[in-house]
Amino acid sequence: MTVAARTLTEHEQRERRAWFRTRWERGVAFNRRCGIRVTRWDPDGVEIVLPYAESLSAHEDVFHGGVISSLIDTAGAGAVIAGHDFAKGSRLSTVSMSVQYLAPARGREAVAYARCVRRGGRVHFADVDVMADGRICARGQVVVTISGERPGVGDPIEPLDEE
Repeated sequence: MTVAARTLTEHEQRERRAWFRTRWERGVAFNRRCGIRVTRWDPDGVEIVLPYAESLSAHEDVFHGGVISSLIDTAGAGAVIAGHDFAKGSRLSTVSMSVQYLAPARGREAVAYARCVRRGGRVHFADVDVMADGRICARGQVVVTISGERPGVGDPIEPLDEE
C-alpha cells in the first residue's frame, strides 16, 4: 500500500524537528530516566550528553556497556531525524546497530557525537562516536527506517519532573 506524501512547508519541517528534539530529552521515558541532554540538534548532526550515575554503571565509575550502546542508538536515530524530510514520514525504528567498545567509559559524563551519513527513501545510516574522560570509548553505526506517521507528532510534551 502506497501512501501519498504530504507536502510540508519549511516552517512545518522546522516545527517537527524541534518537537523531536524536545521529545528526545523529555518525551522518551528511558532517556528521561538516564538524564540525557541534547546539546546540539541540527541537520548536520547531534550531540547528546549522558551524565554518570551509579544506576548506569558496570563497575565503580564506569558506564555499563549496554548504557553506552543505548546512547549510540539514541544519538544515531536523533542524527537521522534531526535532518529528516518529514514529507517521507515520521515513524522511526532502529533496524540494526553495531557497536565497537574501544575503552572503558569512565568519567562524569559520556558524550555521543552522531551524524547521518546516508539518507535513503526509507533506510538511513548514522555514525556515532562516544567520548568519555577526554577519549573515545565507543563507536557505532545505527540503521533506521522511517515510514508512516508516528501518532502524536506535535502533541505537547510534559516538562521534566524535578526529582
